[in-house]
Amino acid sequence: MSFSGKNYFIIGATSGIGHRLAEILIADGANVFTASRKGAEGVPPGAKATIIDSTADFTLPEGFLPETLHGLAYCAGSITLKPANRVSPADLLQDYNINVVGAYRCILASLKGLKASGSGSIVLFSTVAAKLGMGFHASIASAKGGVEALAKSLAAELAPQKIRVNVVAPSLTDTPLAGSLLSTPEKREASDKRHPLGRVGTPDDVAQAAAFLLGSNASWITGQILGVDGGMGSTK
Repeated sequence: MSFSGKNYFIIGATSGIGHRLAEILIADGANVFTASRKGAEGVPPGAKATIIDSTADFTLPEGFLPETLHGLAYCAGSITLKPANRVSPADLLQDYNINVVGAYRCILASLKGLKASGSGSIVLFSTVAAKLGMGFHASIASAKGGVEALAKSLAAELAPQKIRVNVVAPSLTDTPLAGSLLSTPEKREASDKRHPLGRVGTPDDVAQAAAFLLGSNASWITGQILGVDGGMGSTK
């Protein structure tokens, strides 16, 4: 994968998967532009950062993104795990707003630059729970199901502009967002055992897959949901 001299926009690069993805791209010579509610806080050195809230209408600073954009990765997300009788309509709306509407806003803000590249790539993030059906995941799994449907629809619509749209669907990954799920040795051991490969994911596991989909080696891949889940989604 050669990203040297190319331009990539990452939403949510202050920690976890987005942070690791930015590091991978920068190390290979890419120009990385990032946005989050934290701005430059936690962003890898070498990235250009701005502050946005993707859950509300926003306008990027004039001239922040280059005229040509080779890739967009929307790494912002949420984890809402509750019994169904404790999931409120507000919970559903919040998860949908963060994961689906936020991604859509950022895609719209990037489309002109992606079209200008002649070979743009969009990577969104789902979850293995959208495929499997897992208890306590009603809110987040339904939102991520929306992400997958959005990606497939846009993959069809944007293919004539040579823009690819794909989704990475991880299982539990050791990020700050999932901290409470791995907060004790007992929880970590139980989570490891649930995966056929015997461990939860790392940010690098998932970021490397996203980097592949952003790069030219994946130039004939679009409309796909790539499971990066330690085998959980396809084996027992």
